[in-house]
Amino acid sequence: MKSLLARYPLISFFAIAYLFAWVIEIPVALSAHGFLPAMPKIAVAIAIVVATFGPMIAAFVMTGVTEGRSGVIRLLRRMIRWRVGILWYLFLLVGVPIIIILGTIVVPGAVESFQPILGPLLAAYPLAFLMTFLFGGPLGEEPGWRGFALPRLQERNGPLWGSVILGVLWALWHFPLFWSGVWTPPTIPNMVMFVVMITALTIMMTWVFNHAAGSVLITMLMHASFNTFANKVGYPLFPAPIFDDYGLLPVLIGFTGTALVLILVTRGRLGYDTYLARDGG
Repeated sequence: MKSLLARYPLISFFAIAYLFAWVIEIPVALSAHGFLPAMPKIAVAIAIVVATFGPMIAAFVMTGVTEGRSGVIRLLRRMIRWRVGILWYLFLLVGVPIIIILGTIVVPGAVESFQPILGPLLAAYPLAFLMTFLFGGPLGEEPGWRGFALPRLQERNGPLWGSVILGVLWALWHFPLFWSGVWTPPTIPNMVMFVVMITALTIMMTWVFNHAAGSVLITMLMHASFNTFANKVGYPLFPAPIFDDYGLLPVLIGFTGTALVLILVTRGRLGYDTYLARDGG
């Protein structure tokens, strides 16, 4: 088994990440639609949190198989690598929210629906950010997506196509949540927008990851920044009626536009040469 896993490291990684999460999330989805007994809300919440750690588990399993103890230690060090330059912290903490706001205000009716409640939202923001970081996906997912998969996909497919492959697989990994009863409704437009949005976000995160010398910590913080601001600030500030059915539209516009600019400016390299020069590990 170890030999088989080592022979196909990326396939094995995604298989473990998907299997761990879907074994938990599919029963939640079936319960939400009456095919299994109803689950208490607290059990649903705990199950969804636990499922987010599938990519981390897959990353450590496959890193141990392919690189041994030294590889696991390197991955742990990259998870706490914080010396990446102040500009990258400003981008993920300030730039990402600005991108979301810019993507929001171009949606018809968004500006007219503005609610002047920024003060209370910002007061609650630090705690919301921390809870999102720990339990909302960044901590459990990023050691896998960016810590294990991205370096290998970039090496095999280049930074742009590697990001596209990772983005699509990352998006599809979330799909059982559409039927969980606690997420965006599972309509075709929402699911298509989600795949495109996550792929664009992945391109942005690859650019940051490469310039941050392969820091997994910076991608965890960026993941938390996007999730927290979009859900806890952006939507409450601009509760336009259209967002009831197309809540992903603002981030789709903002992230897709940013990703296209990065592709053009970097000619599809997304900072990969910088990553290679700094050895990324």
